[in-house]
Amino acid sequence: MYKIFSSSLVLIALFCVQGTSAWVAPSGISNRARSEPLHALKIGKNYKPKWKKKETLAEQEGSAAPQEKGITGTINVVFQSGENSISTIANPGTPIRDVATQAGQFIKYGCGKGECGTCAAKCGGQWIKPCIAVIPGDVVPGEDYVIEVKEVKNKAKSSGKFYSFRSFIMGFYNNVLGMFAFVKTRRAAKKNYDERMEFEAMVAKRTAEKKAAKAAKEAAESE
Repeated sequence: MYKIFSSSLVLIALFCVQGTSAWVAPSGISNRARSEPLHALKIGKNYKPKWKKKETLAEQEGSAAPQEKGITGTINVVFQSGENSISTIANPGTPIRDVATQAGQFIKYGCGKGECGTCAAKCGGQWIKPCIAVIPGDVVPGEDYVIEVKEVKNKAKSSGKFYSFRSFIMGFYNNVLGMFAFVKTRRAAKKNYDERMEFEAMVAKRTAEKKAAKAAKEAAESE
C-alpha cells in the first residue's frame, strides 16, 4: 500500500515538472500526427466535439414559418416548456408526438403506451399523454391549442478537453479512495472469515465431545 502511494506521488511530481510537453502520442497515431502540435490534432481548448456541430432539422430551418417548412394544418399549436414556447400548425387527428417532433419540441417518453405518465403534459387545465393523444377537432378557430410540456433540465456538456490538471488530480484522488476502500473491505472480509472459522471450529469441537460422550456411554452400558 505504501509503495503504491509513493509511486503515485512520484508520477505526479514528474508530470507537474515536465508539463504537457511530456505528452507522448499513443502508438495508434501516425508519425505525421506525432510531429503536429496539440491544436492541430484538435485536442485542447479549440477542440469541439462532433455532436455540437450537428443540428436537428428544426434548428436548421431556424425561425421560418411552419408553411415554409412544408408543414400544413388548420390548428395553431403552441408548445410551452418553462419560459420557452414553440408554435406550429397541425391537422385534427394528428398524433401530438408527431407534431412535437416536426416542431422541434423535445418530450421525454417512457413506455409509449400512455401507462407510465413520463410524457404527461397539461392542456386546457387537464393532463394529457402526448404519446397516445391526438390533436382534437373541436378547437375553436383562431385560438391556440396550448400544450404545457414538462421542462427538462439541460444536460451537462463536456468541456471536450483531452487533458486538464484538475482531471488528473481528481483521477488520482479517486484511485487513492479506491485503494483505501479496498483495504477496508478486505479487512472486514478477513474479520468475518476468521469469526466464521472460529465458530465452525467450536461446532466441530462440541460435536466431537458429544460423539465421545455417546461412545463412552454405549461402552459402559455394554459392559
